Amino acid sequence: MSVYVVGITGGSGAPYTKRLLEALLQTEHQVKAVISAAGEEVLKIELGLHLEGTLKHKEEQLKVLLDVDKPDIELELFDPKDLTASISSGSFPSAGMVIAPCSMGTLGRIAMGASSNLVERAADVMLKERRPLILVPRETPLSEIHLRNMLWVRRAGAEVLPAMPGFYHNPRSISDLVDFIVGRILDRLGIQNNLFRRWKEEEAPAYLSLDEF
Repeated sequence: MSVYVVGITGGSGAPYTKRLLEALLQTEHQVKAVISAAGEEVLKIELGLHLEGTLKHKEEQLKVLLDVDKPDIELELFDPKDLTASISSGSFPSAGMVIAPCSMGTLGRIAMGASSNLVERAADVMLKERRPLILVPRETPLSEIHLRNMLWVRRAGAEVLPAMPGFYHNPRSISDLVDFIVGRILDRLGIQNNLFRRWKEEEAPAYLSLDEF
């Protein structure tokens, strides 16, 4: 299967992150993840995940959160300060990258081409290699600076997919709202999924189990 890079930064939206990682791993894709310091704080506040210890220890803690214990499922965590990591090079083969949540600071630095950490460098690589880059901001209201930066990254080749769920699928839980956004992310990556009921669709068959937060 394919290899995807997932960046996790500041800004509310950790449930989207968790569900995205689950969906990618359950469909047997490889995931290379990078979590910024602010991203770790969001995971702690919104999911109760306290990442501590070495990078390997943090990786194991993340796998426990995702209930990943199969040896053939691949999840690798990178140090956000390690700009020599494999995903910092265009020669590393990947099918695309998602940053969820994507803070406005991260989005702004990507728009300016400023790579201050591995998340931003990996995103820069996606743009220069013309690979899919999906940014999932969760901010409201939006300033003119935010809107301008979104326009710039869009013109550079990124897709801006705000965490703005619809309601036409008649959501009955927070999980339904989360799955709507994650399903749309997977759509943009070209990954088949039935995470939400689509417009005019009577009933969507179960594809991945829903989780309670």
